[in-house]
Amino acid sequence: MADNQVQEVVDVNQNTQSVVGFWERNKKIILGVLVALIVVIGGWLLYKSMVVGPKEEKAAEAMFKAEEYFRNDSLAVALNGDGQNKGFLNVIKNFDGTKAANLAHFYAGVIYLKTHDFNNSVKHLNEFHTNSKQIQMVAYGRLGDAYSELGKKDEAVDFYKKAGKEFEADQFNSSEFLFRAGYLLESMGKNKEAIDIYKEIKEKYPKTEKGFSIDKYIYRLTVEKNDFSVK
Repeated sequence: MADNQVQEVVDVNQNTQSVVGFWERNKKIILGVLVALIVVIGGWLLYKSMVVGPKEEKAAEAMFKAEEYFRNDSLAVALNGDGQNKGFLNVIKNFDGTKAANLAHFYAGVIYLKTHDFNNSVKHLNEFHTNSKQIQMVAYGRLGDAYSELGKKDEAVDFYKKAGKEFEADQFNSSEFLFRAGYLLESMGKNKEAIDIYKEIKEKYPKTEKGFSIDKYIYRLTVEKNDFSVK
């Protein structure tokens, strides 16, 4: 028993000496790394408080009037400004990296979609990203619309599907975007894929407008054509 206790003491002493020896050999490197980390973290916190914070505030202020114009459907002014107040494009250009600039991409994309500039709509909506699933769903749906208008049906279908699955709690919009995907697939002759989506709408969203009427779309693609079929 005594031998075991002696051995434990010896082991502890050896471990302590090992740690002390490691520290003595490497203390300059360790201290250097710690100092570097403190400088980096401190610099980042200072940058956020002195640069990022004020920049975010200025960007939000610049967005205020543009959002008001957007709500009033003054789309050109919302996009380009009114001479005194900044528009969304100015916010994107001068406040890159801010939350306001990110949101400005969304507004710009929607405006370009409404004004039939579909290439610019795609450009800006692809730049927009948010953790808000409901808003991201709308962005995906609008990308689907823009790609569809450009005749890029595969891309449109992909984004309609993304929109339909992004925020399923919004049953109205989820069913609507899935329906657009299915209808577009049907127009491409991809009937099996269209049926699968129509059936998904029937199963998940039976109480929505699209859910109520989806049976007729399923039926017309599944019934076999014959000489008595309506042409």
